[in-house]
Amino acid sequence: MKVIRSDGFRWHEVAERAYTSDDDSHSGVTRHHLLGGKPDEAALQFETRYFEVAPGGHTALERHQHPHAVVVIRGSGSLVGGDACVGIRAFDCVYVAPDDVHQFKADRGEPLGFLCVVDRQRDRPILVPT
Repeated sequence: MKVIRSDGFRWHEVAERAYTSDDDSHSGVTRHHLLGGKPDEAALQFETRYFEVAPGGHTALERHQHPHAVVVIRGSGSLVGGDACVGIRAFDCVYVAPDDVHQFKADRGEPLGFLCVVDRQRDRPILVPT
């Protein structure tokens, strides 16, 4: 059994990481790998991560073959997908199906934080030109 304690939206012994490589496809995004990535968690077939998007920031516009299960736990923002843009807020649940184009934006003047559950073994995202 394992418990990772939090102080607000930061977890003890979990490093804050950059979202992805340094390019202009995203802005103001950090990630925290909470569960599923360590050797003592090898029995988990998934990873649980927390992403936080600073006000005015956004994740990359991307697609990939693996699905996402997302639960917004902080703030509000927008989910962009294909030709749609939908408002999202704390406690909304989002399913991103395989190959869905998607992007999360903190465009409501506050941070947007969400838990994201994905398969441990998965393909790499492909950036979608804007």
